[in-house]
Amino acid sequence: MTSLIGSMISTLGATLKYRSLVGTANQASKVVALFSPEWTTVRFRFHADKVAKGPVPRRFGYEDKIFKGGLLPRTAYQDKRLPIPDYKPKNSWNEKRALFGQNDYIDILGPSNEITQKTLHPTQLLYNVPHWLRGVKGNEYQVLLRKRKFVQKEGYPITHPTKWAELNVRIKKLYKYLNTKTKSPFWKHA
Repeated sequence: MTSLIGSMISTLGATLKYRSLVGTANQASKVVALFSPEWTTVRFRFHADKVAKGPVPRRFGYEDKIFKGGLLPRTAYQDKRLPIPDYKPKNSWNEKRALFGQNDYIDILGPSNEITQKTLHPTQLLYNVPHWLRGVKGNEYQVLLRKRKFVQKEGYPITHPTKWAELNVRIKKLYKYLNTKTKSPFWKHA
């Protein structure tokens, strides 16, 4: 192998009139670099050949579940019609629908007891709302202050220490924000 490379170098050196290099390794690398064949791939395909092969199969074996045909709700692989659910009328007298809005006008109707003359406010009828949230008005800071006042008497700091700490952190952040970022009505003319 080395004798073959050496003979190639000597003949090439004579024909191309290369100067003799120091060492045969340098000469061999020059020869290989100069006369190595380049492999090129076909980078184009004629359109006629492409058309003759037919369309390229895409998503072979995939079965589309969504119907994209005409107007009938049927698929090509199903002969029977799609099921239609049976009509079931609503029960308009179930408890939820029958009692909906029963206490909407309780404050308009007046006192519930003629002897004591005490009226019942609609917020007193919100049984599914926490007691500290019934009838509350105000921003988040005021609501959280009210919650803290109500739940601290019930042992909330002991039973829910993480939530209690998060509540206090949120109140502190809102206090800072409201005192520094919001405008006070007393500073209108300052």
